[in-house]
Amino acid sequence: MVGPILGTQMLALMPLAQAVGVPLLTVSGTARLSEMGNPYFFRFFPSDSTVKVAHARYVVEKLGAKRPAVIYQSTAYGQSGREQLAKTLADLKAAPVLEQSVAPSANDLTAALTRAKGANADVIVLHLHAASTVLAVRQARQLFPDLPVVAGSAMHQPATAALLEPAELKGVCAETAASPISATSGPMKAFTDAYRAAFKTEPDAFAAAQYDAVGMLATIVADLKKAKQTVTPSAVRGALDRDSYKGLVTTYKSDGKGNMAHEAEIVCFDGTSRVPKVVERYTIR
Repeated sequence: MVGPILGTQMLALMPLAQAVGVPLLTVSGTARLSEMGNPYFFRFFPSDSTVKVAHARYVVEKLGAKRPAVIYQSTAYGQSGREQLAKTLADLKAAPVLEQSVAPSANDLTAALTRAKGANADVIVLHLHAASTVLAVRQARQLFPDLPVVAGSAMHQPATAALLEPAELKGVCAETAASPISATSGPMKAFTDAYRAAFKTEPDAFAAAQYDAVGMLATIVADLKKAKQTVTPSAVRGALDRDSYKGLVTTYKSDGKGNMAHEAEIVCFDGTSRVPKVVERYTIR
C-alpha cells in the first residue's frame, strides 16, 4: 500500500499511484513533486523549499556572506535546489556571484571552484549528490582552505563524511532535516544505537525520516482498527492528509500538498571528527 520512495523514481510512480489510489511516502527533496497536484503524495523529508531557505539563511544571516557562489548538480534534484537557493539569496540581498552546474559524472571540479574564487566569492554553496560533494569539498580544501563551504544534505550523511579526512571537513557545514549521529541523549540517541545494532552502519536523516513515516503509518492503521474502520488506501490517505504525528525528527503535518516536514537543521564539522554538531535549526512555513 505505502512504501518509502526516494529520488527520481517518484516521477514515474506518482501518476501510477494517483491512478490506482495508493498513498506514497517519500523522502525525496525535489520541490516540484508537491506542486504536481497529486493527493496521494506525502513527503517526510523537508523539501528544497524548506531546506534551501534554511541553507541560504545560514549563509547570509550567520556567516555574514555577501558574495556566495552556488555549485549545483545538473539533475532535477540539482535544478530544484539551485532555483530555491537563488531566490532566497536574492531576497536576502546576497544574490550569487556565480551559479555553476556540474554533471554527476564530473571527476574534477577545479574549474568550477576556480571560477567561484575568481568571482570573489566569500562562501561556496553546494547542492550536489554525495560523490560530487566529496570531490568538491576535497578540492575546495586543497585550493582554498580558508573559504567556508556550506553543502546540501548529502554532506551530513555519515557515508559521505567517511570519504573525507576530519581535517578536510574543517569549516564545512551542511543543511539537513536531522543528524542522528550527533544526538547525545533522548529518543534520537536510542534510535541511533538501535539502528547501529541492527544494520551495523550509521543512520542519517533519511533513515530517521523513513522511520517516522512508517511510524505515522503504523499509528494511522492502529487508530483505524481501534475505531473499527476498514483500513483502505483511501482511509490512510485521508489520515495522512489530516492528522499530525510527533516523530523523532519533527512533528509532521501536511500543508495540503503532501509536505509533512517543515524544519531544517544546519550542522557543522570542527575538523577533528566526522560527527557534526547541530548549530542552527529553522522552521519554515
